[in-house]
Amino acid sequence: MGILNVTPDSFSDGGQFQSLEAALRQTDAMIQGGADIIDIGGESTRPGARRPSQQEELDRVLPILDGVQARFDVPISIDSSTPEVISAAASLEVAMINDVRALTLPGAVAAVGDFALVALMHMQGTPESMQVAPRYQDLFGEINGFFSERIQALELGGINRERLILDPGFGFGKTLDQNFELIRGLSEFSVFDRPLMIGLSRKSSLRTVTDDILSASVAGALAAVAAGASLIRVHDVGATVGALAVWKAIYDERKERDGT
Repeated sequence: MGILNVTPDSFSDGGQFQSLEAALRQTDAMIQGGADIIDIGGESTRPGARRPSQQEELDRVLPILDGVQARFDVPISIDSSTPEVISAAASLEVAMINDVRALTLPGAVAAVGDFALVALMHMQGTPESMQVAPRYQDLFGEINGFFSERIQALELGGINRERLILDPGFGFGKTLDQNFELIRGLSEFSVFDRPLMIGLSRKSSLRTVTDDILSASVAGALAAVAAGASLIRVHDVGATVGALAVWKAIYDERKERDGT
């Protein structure tokens, strides 16, 4: 999944792709790099970010969505929690709704419609407060409890669990150690039998290990796939796809040799 932020204040690339021309260039580059789906977002959810108004988000997202759909034959995800944005995107038949608030805002479940996949992310708190001393008694137990509650709520709202993708929320209300523990323990979420999406790309936690954020992001993607992730949300598509291709070739060869 290639990230297309159309915001002025995203933590890594804010303001770079707000114009349609720049957004189309970046989309083309990500498709050429091997992206399977493009995730368009009009709200920065970095720690402490101000939430845009409904109209601001619509004005950011819809022209870019229209332009990308007109130019490219690629599945599109909309990264939004706002029911009006979700509804508008669903009416344009996007492939996925990616919601960091897991469709908890009033009207969000009904806005999704009948067809799009839905990525539900766990976040402790809100973007404004999530990194203020996050605390867990049982990291995996609490996240699994959250997913259980949200899956049940969505099923009651008419969204079949087969449409759901789960994201444990790397960097969203977790400490550095908890972030890395999540990646090591992705198998803890297999109880839901749903695909896992992981977004490690350019996160500040990775900078505690190395200042080379590209290498850190690619390494994180490889670790997530090795741990069981099905979908990797990244800024640097070409580098990630290339590294995954080498990793897959090595391990597929080993499996073939070992007969496993």
